[in-house]
Amino acid sequence: MASAPIVPVGLFDYLAAEERSPFRHEYVGGCIYAMTGGTMRHNRITGNIYSTLLQRLAGSPCQAFINDMKLHALEADSVYYPDVLVVCGRGPAGADKLVTDATLIVEVASESTAGVDRREKRLAYQKLPGLRAYWMVSQEARQVEVLSRTGDGPWGLATISDLMALLPAPGVPGEPLRLGELYVGTDLAAA
Repeated sequence: MASAPIVPVGLFDYLAAEERSPFRHEYVGGCIYAMTGGTMRHNRITGNIYSTLLQRLAGSPCQAFINDMKLHALEADSVYYPDVLVVCGRGPAGADKLVTDATLIVEVASESTAGVDRREKRLAYQKLPGLRAYWMVSQEARQVEVLSRTGDGPWGLATISDLMALLPAPGVPGEPLRLGELYVGTDLAAA
């Protein structure tokens, strides 16, 4: 038996459907993918990153967002829901639910999402003109893969596992986060 061909969905149809949907979906090149739920550890790590950034960005031109803010990676024809993102300069105002650029993007990866975060999302995010850092935070071990650059320079990749190490976030004002701050309140916090 032949299967029905997949018909691509247009971006505006996706955005309209997403407004009505009780569940979140990501959009990649005309295809829609349902998002899975997170674990307690994922939720705690994401919350730690968001709340720490929120405090450190107070009074700056940057804003931190968590989970429900959509990011449209225009050149990659994709819309994602990063776990945490920081927008500097002119950012969302009022009821906006979609941004088109970010200075810092954070994905808290599980074994099932790490491959997509390292490949597909990384390539899409690197095309954003304002992006200066992308953190791929492990929820399986105390480790963060940091992709970063200063200005229009080349991208550098570092794997950080020292709890006292500072996480690079060029363009994000305030005191840098230490790796250990991400894992507070989890079973991974103890050295």
